[in-house]
Amino acid sequence: MRSALRLLANVKPGRYLEPFTPTGLTGLVTHPSPRPTLIYLYTTTLEKLKAFPESSAYRQATEALTRHRLQIVESTKPPGFETWLERVKKTVEAEPDRFQKLRRADGSYTFAAKQQDDFVDHNPRGNEWDGEVLEPTTEGPARTPEEEARWHEAIEESTAAKMKDSDFETESMQWENEPALEAEQVSEIEKKIGAGLIEEVIQVAEGELKLVDELAKAKVWEELEEKPKPGQWEYFARTSDASSKV
Repeated sequence: MRSALRLLANVKPGRYLEPFTPTGLTGLVTHPSPRPTLIYLYTTTLEKLKAFPESSAYRQATEALTRHRLQIVESTKPPGFETWLERVKKTVEAEPDRFQKLRRADGSYTFAAKQQDDFVDHNPRGNEWDGEVLEPTTEGPARTPEEEARWHEAIEESTAAKMKDSDFETESMQWENEPALEAEQVSEIEKKIGAGLIEEVIQVAEGELKLVDELAKAKVWEELEEKPKPGQWEYFARTSDASSKV
């Protein structure tokens, strides 16, 4: 049903889904790079789950589901993927130190965040800016021309210092985006995962990654500081036993 909504929303026919066009669900637009985004989210989640004890029921369940979905996404490769991968390897080999931050534990590389940035409109008023010229504000004390010049100089020096201290040069780093999945490939992933549109799958993966962070921070696998009172959970145990006999 939801795949049909997407087809109805995308008026223009073609092999590929047009980024940021309506999906048919309110407030949800077509994701520009779903495959590398999901791979990044799933691999990061699996890495962070290693902080949990192997006996953790949450870790076992989440790992199983995440690995299953990761395998589905990774096994679906867009047209031209192998050729693109060869070019990427040459880029990395030329400057391995600069791309070290992008290296994953399995030896591969991910640059999902950069791929999304390439599609983002950086208008000062946001993506819905209509081109209206921004007028200078009259609020607050007015600066003299000398004060204005010193202010701009301080901002430039601060920005330059941050860029100099950073070992992750996002502005000058050259990276070729992964080829896009065809519309049929996206549909196939959605059918195999069975959790709605791929954009919804991404939202769930983002939420899971945040949850892993929160649970790890709270160390939920440790003993409770305040022990439950005797018989506190007996009611639920009796309810469970009764329902199992029905």
